[in-house]
Amino acid sequence: MNKYLVFLLLLLVSCQSKIDKSTLVGIQPYNDFPKDKTDTIAKVISEFYELKTVILPEIQLPKNAFIQVKSARYRADSLIKIQRRSKVDSLDFILGLTHQDISVTKKGSDGKVKAPASKYTDWGIMGLAYCPGNSCIVSTFRIKHPDKEKHFSRLKKVAVHEFGHNLGLPHCPDKSCVMTDAVESVATIDNAQLALCKSCASKLK
Repeated sequence: MNKYLVFLLLLLVSCQSKIDKSTLVGIQPYNDFPKDKTDTIAKVISEFYELKTVILPEIQLPKNAFIQVKSARYRADSLIKIQRRSKVDSLDFILGLTHQDISVTKKGSDGKVKAPASKYTDWGIMGLAYCPGNSCIVSTFRIKHPDKEKHFSRLKKVAVHEFGHNLGLPHCPDKSCVMTDAVESVATIDNAQLALCKSCASKLK
């Protein structure tokens, strides 16, 4: 086995976060985030990944995560870091929920900001998580829909998707899998199922 393959295998293993029924995820609502949506995410994360969730007291979005480049937004990467630093030891993970717009700098495989930089330096997103990680953030700003059922479906899929990244699941090429890459379109989320494909499900076992 060559060194490159060994490295990839080690990277894959290191990116997996083991969970069980005692794993505890804190659901952190920000700035008057609706209770029905908070309750929904706490339930879907608990049932989907077979672990425990607890709803944390609502807090305000940290001012030091605020940015106004193209519009008023909060940096998703900053929110993840702040959540990670403030996470109490009794929590294994923390998932933030906000109705405010969130953004990140989108980079290509070469590590440089995607072109055009004016578009991607402060790129609005639906959610963000890192692998490995114990903190993620989800926003409802870009998944609005006049149909409540459609809106809640999007919210559940985005939350399950981002938390899946925290557990070590990468983007999936199967467009029906909840871990598929949104590729800058909410329609991709609508077409995906609230389920893992066999390949992604096997990675959690």
